[in-house]
Amino acid sequence: MLKDLDIAPEDPAELKAVNKLLAEEVKALSLKGEQLQHQLHGANRHRFGSKSESLDQLHLNLAEDAAIADAAEEQRDPAPSADKGEKRQHSRKPLPDNLERNDTVLVPGENCQRCGGAFKQLGEDITEELEYVPGRFVVNRIRRPRLSCSCCEKVVQSPLPSRPIERGRPGAGLLAHVLVSKYCDHLPLYRQSQIFAREGIDLDRSTLSDWVGKSTALLEPLADAIGRMVRQGSAVFADDTPVKLQAPGNKKTKTARIWAYVRDERPWAGQSPPLAWYRFTTDRKGEHPQGHLSGYKGWIHADGYAGFKALFGKDKAAEMACIAHIRRKFVDVHASQGSSIAVEAIQRIAKLYEIEKQVRGKPPPERVRLRQEQAKPVFDDLEDWLHTQLARISGKSALAGAIRYALTRLPKARPYLDNGSLELDNNAAERAMRPISLGRKNYLFMGSEGGGKAAAIAYTLIETAKLNNVDPQAWLTWVLTQIADHKITRINDLMPWCYAAKSA
Repeated sequence: MLKDLDIAPEDPAELKAVNKLLAEEVKALSLKGEQLQHQLHGANRHRFGSKSESLDQLHLNLAEDAAIADAAEEQRDPAPSADKGEKRQHSRKPLPDNLERNDTVLVPGENCQRCGGAFKQLGEDITEELEYVPGRFVVNRIRRPRLSCSCCEKVVQSPLPSRPIERGRPGAGLLAHVLVSKYCDHLPLYRQSQIFAREGIDLDRSTLSDWVGKSTALLEPLADAIGRMVRQGSAVFADDTPVKLQAPGNKKTKTARIWAYVRDERPWAGQSPPLAWYRFTTDRKGEHPQGHLSGYKGWIHADGYAGFKALFGKDKAAEMACIAHIRRKFVDVHASQGSSIAVEAIQRIAKLYEIEKQVRGKPPPERVRLRQEQAKPVFDDLEDWLHTQLARISGKSALAGAIRYALTRLPKARPYLDNGSLELDNNAAERAMRPISLGRKNYLFMGSEGGGKAAAIAYTLIETAKLNNVDPQAWLTWVLTQIADHKITRINDLMPWCYAAKSA
């Protein structure tokens, strides 16, 4: 447009019109520059916030996740079928002789139950179980003498006790260690295999994958029970995060999702223990959260994702927006442009958080009283101030976009002022996403849908234990020791708080 204005008008009216066009052009270019600067700042943050690697370097996890999925399916349905083909064969190398051996001798009794005669030993079967005690490996030997009655010559032997993986070598402690190392300490299985090799233990990555798959399948009822308890709460925090999923048949990945649903009543002195429930899906369609929270009628803390909208309405769940998401928009604008209006918006929101520090841990009625007295005037003033600022700035600027987003979400965040069981933000769910963010920097993508589902089960158990200040490895060792024989109707007896009470 500027080249069209390369004239020197002598008429004052014409000169005034040209100046007006020039001013509009300069304003448009300035606004465009702000938008590009804002976009560049966001792009740099996403690009350089974490390193990227080519897919050719990431093949190690493909076989790992595929093996986990196969093992999980085998644990759920151990009987071979024509569709599945023959069961996978495992080559086992002898366990090193230098490892400590702990023997357990199982004897069916001192006398024959049929005739009362004394037993004489014919031989024995020895089953070796590789166990991990924090800091070292030991071998638990289950010795079962075969006894023959000296009178009637009946041969008896004690049955082999149930173990986490039938006919498997690992003990409960070793399985728990592998799970926690992978999903809590973010060590991929090939790295664990290398660590074990330094201890003189030859455990191939495929073997570890098999253990993870069968362990998570065994633990799935416990994760499902945690999910039911989450949906029984009066308020749920919901969020999702992307993870890469290997697309079958090529070397590319597609974006899958891990969803987190958190029930945490500690801020308002609720009686329920905190819980985190994870689900894996191959895409971000709204049908997934709608299926996860189907029939739920409490409050849902969530961002503005459209997929949650079908959950809200009459005789459905109620929506509670997140102030942290509103604040984040202004932080981005300030970081890219140094806007003084964005700074003031951040400062006003900070006042709401200062008040929340005072109400944290108090019962709901007390929280409502303090919020009405102190937070409501700040909240109302923030909303009015944003309306005023929006009328003074260009509607096309990034700052205007942040203000419009805030004005859209603030009415849906207002319910926290009248409900003491609600929080100001959705940070409980966002905190639950941190392990996923840390983990995907190491494993970088899921190798299969089955591997993603196994990860969701493991994250559910480990993060719930951490929320309850329970050592996830000690608890999972305790659970895996007994879950194979545990009644499904009493699955809640295996929760981490039950373990903590028994340990105390």
